[in-house]
Amino acid sequence: MKALVTGGGGFLGGAIVRHLLDRGDTVTSFSRGSYPDLEKMGVRHVQGDLSDLDDVSRAVAGCDTVFHVGAKAGPWGDYDDYYRANVVGTQNVITACMMEGVRRLVYTSSPSVVFNGEDMEGVNESVPYACHFEAHYPQTKAIAERMVLEANNHEMATVALRPHLIWGPGDNNLVPRLVEKARAGRLRIIGRGDNLIDIVYVDNAAQAHLKAADRLNPGSPIAGKAYFISNGDPRPISEVIDRVMQAYGLPPVRRKIPARVAYAGGWVLESLYRLLRIDGEPLVTRFLARELSTSHWFDISAARKDFGYVPEINFEKGIEMLVEYNGQTT
Repeated sequence: MKALVTGGGGFLGGAIVRHLLDRGDTVTSFSRGSYPDLEKMGVRHVQGDLSDLDDVSRAVAGCDTVFHVGAKAGPWGDYDDYYRANVVGTQNVITACMMEGVRRLVYTSSPSVVFNGEDMEGVNESVPYACHFEAHYPQTKAIAERMVLEANNHEMATVALRPHLIWGPGDNNLVPRLVEKARAGRLRIIGRGDNLIDIVYVDNAAQAHLKAADRLNPGSPIAGKAYFISNGDPRPISEVIDRVMQAYGLPPVRRKIPARVAYAGGWVLESLYRLLRIDGEPLVTRFLARELSTSHWFDISAARKDFGYVPEINFEKGIEMLVEYNGQTT
């Protein structure tokens, strides 16, 4: 495989790069920043912006498979920034793939494209896209996912994977946000804390991408479809947060805020930040309040059946590896 990984310098993208290299594939990485460590590993690195078609085309050239992982994530920011990175960027990837004759396009989506603000327990891929979004990230990811799936044809096969809450050593988003708030004494359980969530260890998510790519060809059964990816092990959110805190040597989180209060607080803070043009991110947003107070876990049997996805690293092993990683970096 001659593969391009957009966002190859990031958390999930980097894991996909490593797994590709481990099995002997030729890898190109595309990111806005420079990553000398990738080049030392034998990766061809192209520096550029997803919103620039020429940059993307330079990266795609010579590749037969593209893993489009790069995106703008997070619960807060300007819509134009999200649209440019996630929608325009994805359209550029699709266009470049078609121009360069790429046969396989694996897109990293998100379960948030179907999140309607209510409990989602054991739902499968038949659940429709959300009708209303309370953050720009899921809204633009939903637009981009549709574009990718609609681009599937007899010359280029596409598939969308929806990994849920990726975590593990080297995470620069989910876990660090929780730890930062905990250390500042600002982390709270929203709601009762017994709502079930199912997260996915980063190497499991990476392997899902490789397995999907291996089964993906024009006309193959998985072409033009979306798949949920998780560890297949839903747990109470309070348990997940406490185990992560323990891995960082922090005490359990005991303070709670009623879900309605957190949601109302998010609405007020969002309004103030927009009105006063305050830099930074509100302590809580409506989307975050919904995410932390509802159950969201998904049926991953389709991924297991259609391309042999197996979450090999379970939650307990993942916590052990996180503890080990923290010991090496402190």
